[in-house]
Amino acid sequence: MIDRPRPTPPTDEQWVAYLDDQLDTAQRSGIDAAVSEDPNLNLRLQWLARSSLPFKDAYDELGQQAPLDRLQGMLDTLPDPARPAFGRRWFLAAAAGLVVSGVLADRLFLGWQLSQQKTNWRALVADYMSLYVPQTLAHLPGDESAQRAQLRLIDARLGLNLLPAQLVLKGAEFKRAQILEYDGVPIAQITYLDAAHGPMALCVTRSNSGSRAVAVEHRHGMNVVYWADMEHAWMLIGRNPVADLQDMANVLRTRLSA
Repeated sequence: MIDRPRPTPPTDEQWVAYLDDQLDTAQRSGIDAAVSEDPNLNLRLQWLARSSLPFKDAYDELGQQAPLDRLQGMLDTLPDPARPAFGRRWFLAAAAGLVVSGVLADRLFLGWQLSQQKTNWRALVADYMSLYVPQTLAHLPGDESAQRAQLRLIDARLGLNLLPAQLVLKGAEFKRAQILEYDGVPIAQITYLDAAHGPMALCVTRSNSGSRAVAVEHRHGMNVVYWADMEHAWMLIGRNPVADLQDMANVLRTRLSA
């Protein structure tokens, strides 16, 4: 069997041109092929495509908070020499714009930074899982020897000791375990095919934020149940009802802490 060479990852400039639809057909096809063959590239593309911030809404909201009355009062105290009719209005708008820009920059940066720290890895996984359909997993073999080999790779990167028996979930077939990576941070993904609700995944990454009880959120039409122990953060994601995912999460927590 001859291994095909892995496709060369696109450069940052090529990613930008791809997302802006500035590449010719051949270049775009090359990136499409690379993304289809490499889960890490697929994950990076989804993150880049969804990483824009709502600048217009933020400007609209903060523009309403600008101290226009105070600025107008400052203008009223100035001499009123002959000057163009637009001068007063222009100064008011410019001054308000400077105030808004400064406040906006601080708020957007702090808000973005906080969201990155708290939810970034779960957002990345949800972006990736939103592309899955049953056919994505249906053809994968489910033999235990392959599962053990895949779990050993996860153990080596994340300091775990996972066994297939610990990961059995009622109504869901264990299909694959793999390591993804974003900006040098490894994320393990253990995928299942649920007979009723389609693709589902248990994902884990390293965490030093301490133990955290089970919590729930909703992303891209999927339910997410997440928790943390002293060394790792975990999440279970799928289109299953929240109550079902919570029951599965409780089973997994008990087994993995034993």
